[in-house]
Amino acid sequence: MRPLIVLLLTLLSALPASANPALEAVIARNLDQIEKPSRRTVEPLVAEIAATGPEGLALLSAWANRSLGVSDNGRLLIVEGDSATDAVTGQPVPGADLTMLRPNSGVRGVIDSALVAGEISSPDPARRASALASIARDGTAAHLAALRGAPPEADPTLAQQRERATNLLAIRFDTDPAARVAAINGLAGDVGLDFRAALNPLLATTRIAAPAEPQANIVRELTVGDSDFPKEAAIALLTTQGVLQPRLTPADQRNALAANIVNGTVSGIPVADLSDPAARDRAYEALEAAGTVPPAATDAEADAALAANRFFETYAEPNPDVTDAARAAQVRAQVRLAAMTGIDLGLDALSLASIYFLAAIGLAITFGVMRVINMAHGEFIMMGAYTGYVVQTLIPNRTLSLVAALPLAFVVTFGAGVILYRLVIRHLARRPLETLLATFGVSIALQQLAKNIFGTQARPLTAPAWLEGAITINDVISISSIRVAIFVLALLFLGLFLFIMKRTRLGLEVRAVTQNPGMAASMGINPDRIAMMTFGLGSGIAGIAGVAIGLFAQVTSELGQQYIVQSFMTVVVGGVGNIWGTLAGAGLIGILSKVIESFNPSNTLAAQTFMILFIIIFIQFRPRGIIPQRGRAAEA
Repeated sequence: MRPLIVLLLTLLSALPASANPALEAVIARNLDQIEKPSRRTVEPLVAEIAATGPEGLALLSAWANRSLGVSDNGRLLIVEGDSATDAVTGQPVPGADLTMLRPNSGVRGVIDSALVAGEISSPDPARRASALASIARDGTAAHLAALRGAPPEADPTLAQQRERATNLLAIRFDTDPAARVAAINGLAGDVGLDFRAALNPLLATTRIAAPAEPQANIVRELTVGDSDFPKEAAIALLTTQGVLQPRLTPADQRNALAANIVNGTVSGIPVADLSDPAARDRAYEALEAAGTVPPAATDAEADAALAANRFFETYAEPNPDVTDAARAAQVRAQVRLAAMTGIDLGLDALSLASIYFLAAIGLAITFGVMRVINMAHGEFIMMGAYTGYVVQTLIPNRTLSLVAALPLAFVVTFGAGVILYRLVIRHLARRPLETLLATFGVSIALQQLAKNIFGTQARPLTAPAWLEGAITINDVISISSIRVAIFVLALLFLGLFLFIMKRTRLGLEVRAVTQNPGMAASMGINPDRIAMMTFGLGSGIAGIAGVAIGLFAQVTSELGQQYIVQSFMTVVVGGVGNIWGTLAGAGLIGILSKVIESFNPSNTLAAQTFMILFIIIFIQFRPRGIIPQRGRAAEA
């Protein structure tokens, strides 16, 4: 007896192990369909394989990746490189003669969908996140069942994503109206594009004509002749539904009657009587009955059909509770969307204001303190941008090149400003017209010099990787990282300027020269040196602004000309010689520009035109700006 048991165990161990009997049974029943699958019929089979467990999911993954083969004895083998393993038992199968399976893209799509559903329960958080992202892109009813059947999610972020995905799929695929209403209410106030897209089919409407009120989810009853439902639209609707034959136009009726005149009559009606519309209708109806002309509705038939029918606008969704919840959610989403659009517009305006402030702060120093109209201010911005470009060509690391470019741009443009002051500005003191013309000439000369050195092509000034992209709150609110950095830089320079003017000897001397140059000179202050330092400081700040602006704008010789007008407007509107006025002016111009642009985003030139007109009108009422200077500085 004992030798017999040993022999039996030996024979059993020699048989192939069946690690997954359920999967083996599915394969045995459906091997032909696995070898030659069809997109229309494969979905139940794929779901059945996926339900068999990890081995089934591994088989599906290999099938989708075209690494699944079938042997001569009908075994499915998963091929990895030069080795093959049995899809059911996981045992290696050396030297197998395989026929590889090549499912088409439609079948692979069904398999991928099933795999995603299986990945929801994966112990790996990254795989669960990837599965949720895939479901969010292209979810199905099977995914809804998988999400609801999956074990609770421990990760709070993934749990929130899964709950949202479940609600979105329930809105689309759940057959229980109460569950759909609960899903809609669960997402109420959400402004995501996917949620709004899920609501749109529920609120889609169609128009129908019926003798009595239909058993449908009615939006409203239409009145023929209203502005949104003219008589022609009602007749077209009746024709589409087959209630009314296509409309007979007078020209078509006349041509048909003329073609069927026989012995001076048409269907027994004398031609002389056809001047009466009713007689023409009777003649055409007789021809229609005889099959001589195609069926068509006369005016009388159209009027009769209009009188016999009522017209309704109905929802495509039959359940009123679902559409009521969807409509309330859509209204709430639209309100929040409008509010968020306003916030996004405000962020854009704040970003633009910070750019204008950064470009104008140097001009506010020279124009406000020295009363010098420097038309070459834009070229100092351009010089700073080109300095950043040159530094970036020498230092490949973008972060290090930016760190080096900011102080170097200040030094270069500070020196250029000092040279311009010593050679030109100091000789034209208290002659604003000559100063304007001279700096305008310098502006043209600097532009041509830049073209000669760097050419006319735009030069790249690339932002570091940590400044690329945008800070995105949701589908509506976002702002680029570069603009956030410029906003921070503008605040830093505001603080630096206030520190220099309020806490340093240079600031004290600048304020003294601004208020009373003669008295300041009698106290031992050199007004010419202070003016030179002030002009250099303003020019240096413009150079730093050029580096910042060059990160998102094209660096060309005309870069500064794009900001010189806005810089002057910022200083004049805010109040000459007042840094807080410059800040207020930049904010006003930035907000006004973005608000006007929002009405017609494609026409920025119109927005600039209206902005200039507004500023002209504004200056008529407040010629000294929003925050004018007071005291002896204003009288100087």
